[in-house]
Amino acid sequence: MQIETLSATLSVLSASVTPAVLILASSSLILATSNRLSRAIDRTRGISERLADLAQEEADRTMLVEERALLLGQLGRTARRTKLLTRAMTRLYMALAVFIATSVSIGVVAVVGVPYAWIALGLGFVGAMLLFWASVLLIVESRIGLTAVYDDMEFVQALGRQYSPPDNLVARPALRRPWRR
Repeated sequence: MQIETLSATLSVLSASVTPAVLILASSSLILATSNRLSRAIDRTRGISERLADLAQEEADRTMLVEERALLLGQLGRTARRTKLLTRAMTRLYMALAVFIATSVSIGVVAVVGVPYAWIALGLGFVGAMLLFWASVLLIVESRIGLTAVYDDMEFVQALGRQYSPPDNLVARPALRRPWRR
């Protein structure tokens, strides 16, 4: 009798480990996404300040129009990134709540009986789908951020071509694939 009780207890404990690992994964992603969101907000504020400064500059400055166009594009991208990060955070918090509910339901099913085991399984599946959805949103956001970096580099290279002596320039073809949204 004790071996059966021990076996059932170990079964419940091992079933509870999986949601605990997923809770930890969700928490780590929430922390990382929160940091990314604060950086995107800081970037938006910096771009806005730079655009305000450019509005005061003289129209005959070199590449002023190009810099304004770059910054306006960057502002749109950072706004989109912020929205994606906010949606990802929402999905991550929902996944965290569902994984906690999964853990609780495993304990309740162990007390009540096996006929309700489908509840824990369903909750775990929903939590995994939310985690997957948030991960897709984070991938899209990071691609938009990478495009912003590429655009910055292209502008700096164009600025360098504007001011650099011709013998210092190295001709390089553009090899990147555009990711525009």
